[in-house]
Amino acid sequence: IFEYPTAEGISLDLAEPESKRAIEVGGPAHYLQEVSSGDYVANGPTQFKARLLRRLGWTVAHVAFYEWDGKSASERRELLKAK
Repeated sequence: IFEYPTAEGISLDLAEPESKRAIEVGGPAHYLQEVSSGDYVANGPTQFKARLLRRLGWTVAHVAFYEWDGKSASERRELLKAK
């Protein structure tokens, strides 16, 4: 289901509610970039949502924009399998 709202009111990008599995897609607004290294780090609200969903029993695969952009279809499939 796309844009699934949990019973607690949390929105998930893609969800399989029966098994409590989901995929969350994080765009640039979900990340901060380290000045010294250039690495991306999930921002506070994104980290909080991930912790909350784990506590509620959800298994969530997080896909960041920088992992997805510029990848071929086969690379994207492999990325999702690895998550």
